[in-house]
Amino acid sequence: MAEDSPKRRKANFNEAETEVLIEQVLKHEQLLFAAGPGRASPGQKRKVWELIRHKVNPVAACPRDVEDLKKRWRDLKRRDRSKLCRLSQGCGPPGPPALGLLLAPEELPPAAAPPA
Repeated sequence: MAEDSPKRRKANFNEAETEVLIEQVLKHEQLLFAAGPGRASPGQKRKVWELIRHKVNPVAACPRDVEDLKKRWRDLKRRDRSKLCRLSQGCGPPGPPALGLLLAPEELPPAAAPPA
């Protein structure tokens, strides 16, 4: 085996990076994810992702590339879909505890609030 330094993984996304990523992707959602005849070309999408990268990197713990941002976005969507599945289809525990996955305790309706 070569004596090169082992490849180190990048630092986890911090809260500020995630917030900027979500804000920017939602701002450009129509360009990035629209289907049908009015959708953007791959070149346009690449430019939008580069713009997002330039917005995220000033608050980043380490420099991020476009692939890092796309992967983080996919992971965020997957995690949210999983929560919604547990809520709407009964994939998780039944009743009010499932509602608490997406809502803070103060946002829960009085009947669904956990006992004090």
